[in-house]
Amino acid sequence: MTQEERLNFLIGILCSERGESAPVLSDNTRFDCFRALVNVRPPMPVSSEFSAVEDEYLREELRRKGITDIADLTPVAPDIYLWKGDITTLRCDGIVNAANARMLGCFCPNHYCIDNAIHTFAGVRLRLACAEIMRAQGREEATGQAKITDAYNLPCKHVLHTVGPIVYGSLTKKKKKELESCYRSCLTLADKNGLQSLAFCCISTGEFRFPNEPAAEIAVQTVAEYKRQTGSGIKIIFDVFKDYDYAIYERLLGENR
Repeated sequence: MTQEERLNFLIGILCSERGESAPVLSDNTRFDCFRALVNVRPPMPVSSEFSAVEDEYLREELRRKGITDIADLTPVAPDIYLWKGDITTLRCDGIVNAANARMLGCFCPNHYCIDNAIHTFAGVRLRLACAEIMRAQGREEATGQAKITDAYNLPCKHVLHTVGPIVYGSLTKKKKKELESCYRSCLTLADKNGLQSLAFCCISTGEFRFPNEPAAEIAVQTVAEYKRQTGSGIKIIFDVFKDYDYAIYERLLGENR
């Protein structure tokens, strides 16, 4: 199959699940339609045929976007890296997803958040895996905790899902402690599962409105303290998407050398 044929197949199956006919789409709207259908799809099994085609399609899309390997990055400090780019294209042992308390990914069609992007490019089996974890847990995920899953079609091996604090109004000491807990929970979970490298996104700084600079300060300080206290040799990538965040981390990491 060509990429266009794969995409048409996937859209057709996703629409049939909803009792709908596949729409007639132009080339520049076809992927958005697929992504929206994936975003709103509830966690449920898919056929082996769907999985095989989705795997081929998403892996080729990621190849075209360009994959960055941690081995090609230059550390800014021992075992610490700063990188600006799309976390879904990063090849390392694990990436951190800024999840919500339901832990099922973003259900808003074509939303720009990292939760949406990770679930889109990992494939529909990621939501099902998360749902199985949540069913076993029997409650929503607490702020500051973390869970680990396979990464499916992403170039990394695992995704660590953590729920960051939501900031309403002024930033409180409690919210700072909750964000610190996100980083420490992910680090502990990564080491427990034998991960040798882990990429952090800027947890809570988007839709959850945690101010960027104090968030970065907590991230850098918590990682440094954890590594110092535990002797962990895990390699850490601070992944940012905005020039503003890159400048903050560059300054903070320079100060901590």
